[in-house]
Amino acid sequence: MKSLRLSVLWLAAVLALAPAHADSDHDRARAAVQAGQVLPLKTVLERLERDHPGQVLEVELEQEDGRWVYEVRLLQAGGRLLKLELDAASGDVLKRREHGPRH
Repeated sequence: MKSLRLSVLWLAAVLALAPAHADSDHDRARAAVQAGQVLPLKTVLERLERDHPGQVLEVELEQEDGRWVYEVRLLQAGGRLLKLELDAASGDVLKRREHGPRH
């Protein structure tokens, strides 16, 4: 009975901490945009559409080695998947990978 009680308490603690971590990531990203360290996602996607048209499948904002990076996955014409890493402050492409059919 004691181990069950400890397991329930542990599970409750984990569940209580999970949203706090997600909120802190979201808050950090929002603060970076407000401080001008990161371009707003809308701005980045508008610029991206001009040079790399396609359907946006996924976007992530991460901090890597002290630099904010947008990771974007696009589905392009012909079924090509394009993965881009963009400098979140400037919108410049840092890394580009293509997968799938090419015509």
